[in-house]
Amino acid sequence: MSRLPITKTPKCYVGGAFIRSESGRARPLTHADGGFLANVPVCSRKDLRNAVEAAAKACPGWAGRNAYNRGQILYRLAEMLEARAVEMMEAINLQDANVDNNHKRNAAEVRAAIDRIVHYAGWTDKYSALLGSVNPVSSAHFNFTVAEPMGVIGVIAPDEAPLLGLLSLVLPAITSGNTVVALASGSSPYPSILLGEMLATSDLPGGVVNLLTGERAELIPTFATHAHLRGLAAVATQDERKAFQTGAAASVKRLKFIPAEEEYDWHSEKAQGLYEIRDHLEFKTTWHPVGV
Repeated sequence: MSRLPITKTPKCYVGGAFIRSESGRARPLTHADGGFLANVPVCSRKDLRNAVEAAAKACPGWAGRNAYNRGQILYRLAEMLEARAVEMMEAINLQDANVDNNHKRNAAEVRAAIDRIVHYAGWTDKYSALLGSVNPVSSAHFNFTVAEPMGVIGVIAPDEAPLLGLLSLVLPAITSGNTVVALASGSSPYPSILLGEMLATSDLPGGVVNLLTGERAELIPTFATHAHLRGLAAVATQDERKAFQTGAAASVKRLKFIPAEEEYDWHSEKAQGLYEIRDHLEFKTTWHPVGV
């Protein structure tokens, strides 16, 4: 007796739960050959606001964990992706029209994504020692500067390198205790759906990373103007960058852009490291009086 195939129902990952859009909207996702793959949620502005609330709620607990424990949790995420590497590679291949030529490249993207997670897992208990300082002063004070997380960071992922590009923007933010609301690749959102499933089993507290799928043009204004988003890291076109700058002015967000018009090597060393973490930190300098 033949059995019915079990078709995957993609959902977004918000606040540690898998959700459909509150609007009920979805769009069909197709294989590279045009065949139907799945219906992917089209998240609304309300979904984005709900995700920011979940991220803000999770922020104190995540920032309050000791740095070594954050590294352990990120390493656990690398383990989850390693275990499902073949499935993730197939997810990237599904929408690649030139998969025969790009098969090795897509496999390399998954391997690089795993390595990038491990890279940032190693930074969690080291960045503060390198970016903080004890400052010489002429008065009777002990003066020191410490790095602190900003809060909730918005991320707009690139269309190319849908897994590696997304993780390269998310990981520097959460390494230091920030939480993230991310909009997945518009042309290839399926890898982010699988990533959400891995986040749910990686010991990462709910709300630390929130993944949405949807239309960039519809959600970018809300990303730009939402007062509880303290910073944005986005791969954006010139028009999108202008919209971000205009909308973010009122809440004085910190903006980090990678121009979508330029080719960016997500596999390179410049796409990771200490200074990527620094982009999502604030620095507090304390003057502590000492006895004369």
